Amino acid sequence: MADAVLVTGAFGLVGSATVKRLATDGRRVVATDLDVPANRKAAAKLPSGVEVRYVDLTVPAAVDALMAEVAPSAVIHLAAIIPPFAYMRRELAEKVNVGATASLLAAAAKQPSPPRFVLASSIAVYGPRSPHTLHDVLTADTPVNPADLYGAHKAEAEKLVRATPVDWVILRLGGVLTVDAGSVMNLDNLYFEGLLPIDGRIQTVDVRDVARAFAAATTADAVGETLLIGGDDSHRLVQGDIAPAMAAAMGLVGGMPTGLRGNPDSAGDWFSTDWMDTGRAQEVLDYQRHSWPDMLVEAADKAGLKRHLLRVAAPFTHEIFKRRAAYHGRTEPYADPWGAITAKWGDPRPERSMK
Repeated sequence: MADAVLVTGAFGLVGSATVKRLATDGRRVVATDLDVPANRKAAAKLPSGVEVRYVDLTVPAAVDALMAEVAPSAVIHLAAIIPPFAYMRRELAEKVNVGATASLLAAAAKQPSPPRFVLASSIAVYGPRSPHTLHDVLTADTPVNPADLYGAHKAEAEKLVRATPVDWVILRLGGVLTVDAGSVMNLDNLYFEGLLPIDGRIQTVDVRDVARAFAAATTADAVGETLLIGGDDSHRLVQGDIAPAMAAAMGLVGGMPTGLRGNPDSAGDWFSTDWMDTGRAQEVLDYQRHSWPDMLVEAADKAGLKRHLLRVAAPFTHEIFKRRAAYHGRTEPYADPWGAITAKWGDPRPERSMK
């Protein structure tokens, strides 16, 4: 039987795309995630030949059994609780984001032929990035300084990976996007994006390119490397451009309200996003296929005739989203992302900052 690639968090946005990419490449794929109705429904849509294992990765014995049963040649570890949900369920987030990583690494190290371990990390490890004071782009050598719980979890997971005896590759992801309309119009996503400074720099990337990067990382000559995964230079955007441009492509021209700029005099009142140097990642993984303009064109094509209806609805959606925005009715001149997050979802700070 062909060597398997074990994908955790297989039914999330990146997980689903990665499983499809691996299957298209002819790889044997074992997809694992929690046994919940939504995942059962998603499993029915998987490519033929993909094997599914429902496992709670916070149970070490279950992880050991999974690893021994599958005996993978590579593990792509995507399972995570991400913002803003990580802020609401702090203990569970740590169990998944850090504890499950430790269990998987320990189980991998026990195998007769230990698999390569590919960790999904995040540029959240770098902490707030003010474009007024930080003019360089992110690299693998940029010091980490996480400001939120998620970034701290990913930094801790990276430490665990670097200490393991198995071969490893770490991929730090930028702003992952999809041309799927349902994801674009998700109210929680729009609220979260709307509280971020509109002039904060962010490098986005198509989820299909992220999937290609993870698939390539299982075999590429990149062992022991930390690689930054973003789109090509056309994806170097500012936060306030993304949702309005994607909405306009689907027909909602002017349908998204404008948020607030970041405080130029405060280094901490910014979110953990920035532009990045993806040169080395592209060199070894050859993953960049979808430019930002390409994504907008594809989003418009997918909308089809609905674009005309959405154009008519744009003024109404603008008012709806404006009234539901994080800063509606407030008079402050600048965005307060961490304050807005705390008010809606709970304190996002790492444990060390709360003592």
